Amino acid sequence: MKFKAFWSAIQELVDKGLLLAIHDRSDGGLFITLSEMAMAGGRGFEVTLPGNSTTAKAQLFSEELGVVIQVADREPVLDLLNKHGLSDICFTLGTVKTDNHLIFKSNEGSTLVSTTITDVRRQWSALSYKIRSIRENPACATQEYEKAISPDAKGRQYKLTYDLLPKPVNLNLTKPKVAILREQGVNGHVEMAAAYTSVGFDAVDVHMTDLLAGRINLDGFTGLTVCGGFSYGDVLGAGTGWARSILFNPTMKAMFTRFFARQDTFTLGVCNGCQTISQLKSIIDGAAHWPRFMANVSGQFEARYSTVRIMPSPSVLLRGMEGARIPVPSAHGEGLVTFASDEDKKAALAAVCYVDNDGNCTQQYPENPNGSVGGMTGFTTTDGRVLIMMPHPERAFRSVQLAYRPADMFAGEAGPWLRMFQNAYAFATGR
Repeated sequence: MKFKAFWSAIQELVDKGLLLAIHDRSDGGLFITLSEMAMAGGRGFEVTLPGNSTTAKAQLFSEELGVVIQVADREPVLDLLNKHGLSDICFTLGTVKTDNHLIFKSNEGSTLVSTTITDVRRQWSALSYKIRSIRENPACATQEYEKAISPDAKGRQYKLTYDLLPKPVNLNLTKPKVAILREQGVNGHVEMAAAYTSVGFDAVDVHMTDLLAGRINLDGFTGLTVCGGFSYGDVLGAGTGWARSILFNPTMKAMFTRFFARQDTFTLGVCNGCQTISQLKSIIDGAAHWPRFMANVSGQFEARYSTVRIMPSPSVLLRGMEGARIPVPSAHGEGLVTFASDEDKKAALAAVCYVDNDGNCTQQYPENPNGSVGGMTGFTTTDGRVLIMMPHPERAFRSVQLAYRPADMFAGEAGPWLRMFQNAYAFATGR
C-alpha cells in the first residue's frame, strides 16, 4: 500500500510542478544516488543524516528501496506527502549548494564525507576511461575523460539569431514537391518527410528503384533530400555505393545532372546522404572543392547530442541562421572531413561547424565527434542551392525531439532546425 501511495504522490507532485528531480536509491545506496544527482546538475549539497555516526554510515550505503526527490518549496511537498500517508517514511536530507562540494554529516554534527563533484566524477569515470583507452583511440578517450573531470568545464551554451515561431501554412496553396530519396539501408526518411510536411511541402517517398524503373522522375520536383542511414551497408565506404549507382548509370547521371542544374531546385544531403552527394560533386556546379567523409578519428560509430554553429555562407537553406549555436543529433561512423588538396580545403564553402561550449569551432572530442579540422561538418555550393551536412536536422525540427533544452529556450513546438525547412519552403515558393 505504501508503494501505491508513493506512486500517487509522485504523480501529483509532477502534475503540480513541485518536483525538480528524482533519483532511485539502489546500487551504492544514498551516497551514489546523491553523487549522481550532483554530477548531473553540476551543483553540490550539504545533507544531514538522522542518527549518530554509526547508524548514519549504514543509512549512507544502504541499498534498500527508496528515492531522493529535489524540490524548490519544501512545505507544500511535505503537506502532500502527509496527505498520502507517507510522512512516517520521509525525512528532509539537506539543501543544494551553488558550489561543487558534497558534504555528508551525521545528526551529531560530525562530517562523515566531504568531497567535490570533480573528485567523485574522476572516480566515477575512471573505469570507463581505462576500457575506452584499450578499445578505442586512446587520444579521444583521454580528451573526453579530461573534459569530464575538469572543474572549469562549462555546460552547453546555445544562441539563437532567428525567430523560432512556426509560420502558418496556407493549405490552399499548391504544395511544392520534395523527393525524400532513399536506398536500401536508409532509415532517416520518415522524420525527414515529417519535417518538410510540417512547413507545407508535398513530401514524396522516392526509392532509388523508382528512379531506375522509370516510375518517378526528378524533373517533377523542386526539392531533393538524400537521407541518412547505411546504404549498401557502407561496405564500399559510406555513400560510395549509392553515389556510384548514379554516376555509373547514364540514365541516372543525366537525371541528377539536370536536376542539379535547374535554378529553381534545392538539394539537402544528411549523414549518409551527405556522404553520397559529396561524391556527386563532379555533376554539381560550385561543389568542386567539397571533401570526402572518412572514418571518425575515434574509430567508432558516434551517436552524440552535439552543438553546431551556423557559419556565414550563401546557403539558401540556412538563410537568416548565421551565427546561431544550436543543438543537433549526430550519428555516424564516417564523418571525418578529408580534402583532396590544400587548395580544396581553402576554397570549400563550409556552412556548419561543431563548436565547444565557448562557441568556438572545434576539433576537440567529443564536442566534435569525428575529428574534422576546424569542426567543419556542413558545406554548400557557390550558389547556395545544395547543402550537405553530417548531423541530423530532421531529428531536431520539433522541440520535443531534443535530448536537452534550457528552460528558457525551445519551450514551444518549434525546434531549432524548423527554420531550415521553412527556408526551403520560402525558396521553393519564391518568397
